[in-house]
Amino acid sequence: MSESDLDLFAPEQFSRIAGVDEVGRGCLAGPVVAAAVILDPARPIEGLRDSKKLSEARREELAPVIRERALAWGVGEATPEEIDRLNILQATFRAMQRALEGLTGGIRPTLVLVDGNRLPKIDIRAEAIVKGDDRMQAISAASILAKTSRDAELRRLDALYPEYGFARHKGYGTAAHIEAIRKFGLIPGIYRKSFEPVRTMTGWSGEA
Repeated sequence: MSESDLDLFAPEQFSRIAGVDEVGRGCLAGPVVAAAVILDPARPIEGLRDSKKLSEARREELAPVIRERALAWGVGEATPEEIDRLNILQATFRAMQRALEGLTGGIRPTLVLVDGNRLPKIDIRAEAIVKGDDRMQAISAASILAKTSRDAELRRLDALYPEYGFARHKGYGTAAHIEAIRKFGLIPGIYRKSFEPVRTMTGWSGEA
């Protein structure tokens, strides 16, 4: 499905289209974060695209514009404990469900477009869009909100634990991050014990 494909539907049937995307699935630390955005056709936003193709500065410029101009937006997350207990896919779906449930104003979408090829269980018509974060503006907006929200959380962790470098690597398994884990140990509640090399370091056997 593309932006033009939506013209095939009756406008009144799909007048509240929510784009949904997530960030942080591959990280060793921190939550997986999802966002949902229903854009307002009367208040277009220039420059929306996949958050990975935007600079950090540009994402931070766009995020407040999205929150101010969108008909509704919501952010949800799943914790490292939930990731270990449920697995990363199911935890991601939970974050998406929470983002949709938390849409501002209690607005309920009539259609949900999710980046990727899998869908969470929701009681609203939904479509999975491969590479949707760079094809559908609502998903692009969601990817920007998810990314900036998660980055803010990792900056908060960086202020609490500066020796780990969270503001730089955002929880991903860089060489510097893994070396910091070896040197300073694991922070309780922050790391995903089911992810390597954390699993080996902790000897985690499947009990979250």
